[in-house]
Amino acid sequence: MTDPRIERLADLLVNYSCAVKPGENLLLEAIDVPHAFTAAVVKSAHGAGGRPFVLLKHNVVTRALMHAATQEQWQQIADVERAQMEKMQCYIGARGSLNVSELADVPREKQRIFESTVWKQVHHAVRIKRTRWVVLRWPTSAMAQLAEMSTEAFEDFFFNVCTLDYAKMSRAMQPLKTLMEATDQVKLRGPGDTDLTFSIKGIPAVACDGKLNIPDGEVFTAPVRESINGIIQFNCPTLYRGVTHQDVRLEFRDGKVVKATSSNTAKLNEVLDSDEGARYVGEFAIGFNPYCTRAMKDILFDEKIAGSIHLTPGVCYDEASNGNKSDIHWDLVLRQSPDAGGGEMWFDGRLIRKDGRFVAPELAGLNPESLIG
Repeated sequence: MTDPRIERLADLLVNYSCAVKPGENLLLEAIDVPHAFTAAVVKSAHGAGGRPFVLLKHNVVTRALMHAATQEQWQQIADVERAQMEKMQCYIGARGSLNVSELADVPREKQRIFESTVWKQVHHAVRIKRTRWVVLRWPTSAMAQLAEMSTEAFEDFFFNVCTLDYAKMSRAMQPLKTLMEATDQVKLRGPGDTDLTFSIKGIPAVACDGKLNIPDGEVFTAPVRESINGIIQFNCPTLYRGVTHQDVRLEFRDGKVVKATSSNTAKLNEVLDSDEGARYVGEFAIGFNPYCTRAMKDILFDEKIAGSIHLTPGVCYDEASNGNKSDIHWDLVLRQSPDAGGGEMWFDGRLIRKDGRFVAPELAGLNPESLIG
């Protein structure tokens, strides 16, 4: 018998996030997830009148391919996957991981080949732009270990955060979207050396309410590309290309990262030197999912932490474009809640959030007690 929580999640993804309509094609890309979940998505898609397609992958196999495959091979893989994606109206990416560091020993150049073919040509060029899509992590023992939780407790947390009342959250985040689109100057203060200013003038704000990511709970925009100045010191660990970084500290001058340090400064700068756009920021976002309260080294959860913001070196999204282009997109998270050191967020000289809580009256509906209650 299928866990009813799995069935509820599959129903949310198919009928709310993707809103599958009769006759539409849905691709489920299932990476290291239980077949029971895959089958539940297939069943739910059929129930909605859709046509489900399934692409099964395994990170161990992907690692072997990344080590061995040539540029020509990855291009052929990208061509096949792009041809499939172009026939889809909807996409669900379910991504589990039995070892979050599985790709840590893949050489930089091999990772760049994958990113410039499969990621750029299939996902960024087609999936993100042409389908109704949603991506999620699948709870595994490896994720539970990162979160320092038992497997059972982590699964309970996962299903709580992933089946939140996203329609209620959607209504509550509209005033934040409106405010961000009316704002010019943003100022961030926080733990360590954090004192950062930038403009978001004229760039759309996008409310993320369970239609693109599960879990969800953020509004994002992008800084004006050359407007960022100052220092930001992130206080959440971050995992990128299989390498964990602590205490990432970025110093900006006219939008560009001119100095970058972390617990692995060499690897950090290796990523930031990937291309010209990697040292500029493509996204600024504010997180407020009430069930996400601490870092887990999984960005789909960490970027939604209540009381957090994230800045993203690399490519911007078309929906909130500042013109920055890059092969990377690395979300880095700063918590501003009291247990993380506190902090402030100002819009055009007005205090909007202090120590992780919205103090602007029109945004009170995004504080945890309002979203859970």
